[in-house]
Amino acid sequence: MRHSFAMAPNVTSLAPLHGASRLWLPPLRLAGCVRAVLLRDTRGQVPDDTTYATYWPASPYCSLHLLFSGDGEWLATPGFVPPSGGYRFRACMLSGPFKGPTHMHARGPAHGLIVMFMLDAFQALTGIAPEALQNRCDDARDWLPADWAPLLTAMAQAPDDTARLAALEAFVTPRWQALQPERTLGLRLTDWVEALAVRAATSNAGRSLRQFERRVKAWAGLPLRELRAASRAEAAFLQVAATQHDPGFDWAGLAADAGYADQSHLCRETRRLTGFSPEDLRRRIETDEAFWAYRVWR
Repeated sequence: MRHSFAMAPNVTSLAPLHGASRLWLPPLRLAGCVRAVLLRDTRGQVPDDTTYATYWPASPYCSLHLLFSGDGEWLATPGFVPPSGGYRFRACMLSGPFKGPTHMHARGPAHGLIVMFMLDAFQALTGIAPEALQNRCDDARDWLPADWAPLLTAMAQAPDDTARLAALEAFVTPRWQALQPERTLGLRLTDWVEALAVRAATSNAGRSLRQFERRVKAWAGLPLRELRAASRAEAAFLQVAATQHDPGFDWAGLAADAGYADQSHLCRETRRLTGFSPEDLRRRIETDEAFWAYRVWR
């Protein structure tokens, strides 16, 4: 089985400290539907204290978490609604958008994939309002429609990750194309947020500011201000990655380029969305394996 997902370039200077981490971007026909697929595989690795931990920033996505081997748990963080069966991580879980950072820990070597869906696309495909899953992660089989069960089974039983990506593409593509979605130019979060805002502003169902804001939240589960905060954070993060080794790093200039009011605004939002100051986060991404998801995203 073949798939059309493109693996992000493997840059040596950003290689994982321990464990295998990968990021696949969707083919163009799924660009407004699937944001990315992440792989984490720590089997056969020499662990340190951070190999089995993962720090996540606030997330403007709905994500399908598939664990093929290993065990772990979500850790209590402010605002996080624990799964109905406790904090233990199960084989197939579904998470909604998170307004704050989260943290998880595996109990040993593990192997899994995370499929990240754009919020409006997820609602269109599943009928699940992202707001219902906000700040929570639960058993996917308790939430997803019954016709998604074959996908979950196929991905669980596939012989390798290539076959899993092929099964995902074969399942999602015809359903997404049947919805005749509007094209979103570009793959970055900023492109999607602005396209969503334009669609809400030009809808025929009322043009007032309150109606506009309600439409955005109904489609995405988050208010536009939260979505724009996340898109600013992604823009700043990508600029940091592009200039990681430049001397005289200019936080004030980066804040202005990414759309923040000033450097203090950047610092406040970075801490709110990640739990760390910009400089501390920058250092941890380079040295701490628990920040593998940040590194692979670059």
